Amino acid sequence: MLLNRAVWQGLVAGLAGTAVMTAAEKIEQRWSGRPDSHVPARVLARLTGRPERARRQPRARNLAMHYGQGALIGVLRSVMANVGLRGVWSSAMFTVVRLTNDQILENATGVGAPPQTWPRAELAVDVLHKSVYGFTTGMVADVLAARRGPGPGQQHAALRPGRQSDVGPLPRRATV
Repeated sequence: MLLNRAVWQGLVAGLAGTAVMTAAEKIEQRWSGRPDSHVPARVLARLTGRPERARRQPRARNLAMHYGQGALIGVLRSVMANVGLRGVWSSAMFTVVRLTNDQILENATGVGAPPQTWPRAELAVDVLHKSVYGFTTGMVADVLAARRGPGPGQQHAALRPGRQSDVGPLPRRATV
């Protein structure tokens, strides 16, 4: 079943993407002097009704949200890979979804502000790190999905490249 595969593959891919993003963040922070963000912990506290601290948030809560969110949204990238949306283009699309997911959660909980209000340097750093996540998660998801061959979208494209009106859909049995 595609969804069963996508769940475990996505969790693996999302955790890998989060680990690489975290390593990149630590390298950037050493170079730039930027402090750790406690936004993930604050968002999780708001979502779960837990008390917040005035300044630093519990590291365990920060990591739980950081890795949990990365793992869960990795499932979407795995679904993409399993249906045939693979490669750089798909990872770029997914990176936008990852950035959007963060902003929805941060703004809905009142923890964050819309990105267009951020200092440009801070916005650039966030986009860079989420791109590292998106492309790493995509690479892992693509490799795991490719073990089962091309996805339905790739099979359809193989009939005749591009989106052609005279190429009918694949048989249902080929898309399950």
